[in-house]
Parts: sequence; structure tokens; C-alpha cells
Amino acid sequence: MITDQQWANLVHIRAADPEAVYRAYANRMRRSSLLSDNGTLFLVAADHTARGALGVPGDPTAMVDRRSLLDRLTVALANPAVDGVLGTPDVIEELLLLGCLDDKIAIGSMNRGGLAGADWEIDDRFTAYTAQSIVDYRLDGGKMLLRLVDDDPGTVPTLKACADAVTDLARHGVMAMVEPLPYRRENGKLTLLKDTQSLARAVTIASALGVTSAYTWLKLPAPEEPDAVLNATTLPTVVLGGVPSARVEDDIASWGRALRHQVVRGLVVGRALLYPPDGDVAGAVESAAKVLSEGVRR
Repeated sequence: MITDQQWANLVHIRAADPEAVYRAYANRMRRSSLLSDNGTLFLVAADHTARGALGVPGDPTAMVDRRSLLDRLTVALANPAVDGVLGTPDVIEELLLLGCLDDKIAIGSMNRGGLAGADWEIDDRFTAYTAQSIVDYRLDGGKMLLRLVDDDPGTVPTLKACADAVTDLARHGVMAMVEPLPYRRENGKLTLLKDTQSLARAVTIASALGVTSAYTWLKLPAPEEPDAVLNATTLPTVVLGGVPSARVEDDIASWGRALRHQVVRGLVVGRALLYPPDGDVAGAVESAAKVLSEGVRR
């Protein structure tokens, strides 16, 4: 948890010493490998707020309070099973200034312009990290969201931008984490398609982005039929947490089924672990770490 003094220091540095951010990037002690000694990758996701996705079940503005969010992230990162964080520049930099990211993996979130609920949501512009900034700031990878909606032309520029980002990151030997999600628009509202055919199709599209797939990873929801979806790729894959349900144990159980597939290397989970219904962040993280350890055996 963040003490009052740590919080006061963070707020002061933000105003008085902006160069401290660049020093923190430069001085971060990096891990030598994306994968842990167990061959897994467990990240906490914290990039939701940048596109205005602020709610969890029962609380539409849960993530608005920044100190609360950072408190929860520090609790999660304190668990040695958690390898690192996926976040936008503001969150990554605050965690750096708090000293939480040494020997941790830091993945920069790139396209956050598809604001939740906006008319242009599918035209997801790159408004956060660029490939060059990820290299310059010594981050361990870049993540991009690719929502596929066949009757929305906003899919096309997002496809192109993601392909370019995959190419640019690969040129520097840096991991590109692509999150392809098929959607359908129904009565003006976007609905995630969770059927096997739609998810497998999204996998094949994302796998072919850019001039090479050498450094591409996929970030996918846990399929109901893991083999039928995950057999569509050889790329290393992480299971995403998605919008949490009312029971975190149900969410964790669904991830466990997918973790047993050979291409799956780990978990990237945000709200389901940071805002569990019972408020026990440490307990939720420990439960997810146990499922990951039992599921991924290489």
C-alpha cells in the first residue's frame, strides 16, 4: 500500500521535477527474459482508464480514484508470482516513481483512442506509447487492441496501424502483444463475439499482421473451446481477464481451462484482480497465480 508520505512525494515530483520520469525509465532494472523461470508470464493490466473504461460490476466509476488504483497495483506487484504490468504512460510512470517496477516486466499500451462508448470506438487511434518510445524508454513490449467489426470501416485504419506497430517493434526486437477481439454491433451497441469460429478467425488475422510475426504475442479471452481456437496459431499467447463477473472464482476457473493449451504462456488480468467483489486484491492475485502455476506446465 502507498503511504501518505509516498503519495505526497509522488504528487510533488509530478509538479516540481518532471525530468524524474525520464530518469526512472533510464534507471529501471530490467529482467533478462519475458518469461519467468517457470516459463510463464503473469501481468496485471492497468490501461483501461485511458479509453474511459472506468467501471466494474456495481461501481461504474471504480477506477477513477488514482490513489486507490495505484494502491491496488502495488499490492498485486508485491506478489512475486506477478511478473509485471501492462499500462499506459501515466500509470507506468507513476509506478516507476514509486519504485515498483525494478526486475518487473513493463508492457506499454499503445492505442487508446477508441474511447469506450464513442461513435468512433472501433477506429482505435494510437494515442499512448509509440513503438519508438517503447524502445527509447526501455520497456519490454508494446500492446495493441484490435477490435474487428466487419460492418464498421473504423476497423480498417486500426488494422493498418496495428500492422505498422508490429513491424516497427519487430525491427527493434521488441515484443508486440496484439489483442484481437471480434465484435458485432447490435442496436448501436458493441457485443463481443465469444463463439469459437469468430475467435479463431480473429486469431488468424492478428497472427499475420506486420512484415514478420517473430516477436508477436497474442492476448485472447479464454475460449469455451480452447483447442478449437488456440490450435489456429503457434504464437505465444496470454489469456486476458476481461470484464469481471460477480464471482472472481468463476473468472479464474475459466482462465484455467485455456492455460493448459500448449501455446498459452500466461495471464494478463486487470479489473477482475484489482477490484474483486470482496476487496481482497492480494487474495485474488494469489488465486490467479495458483491457477497459472497449475495450468501452464512446460
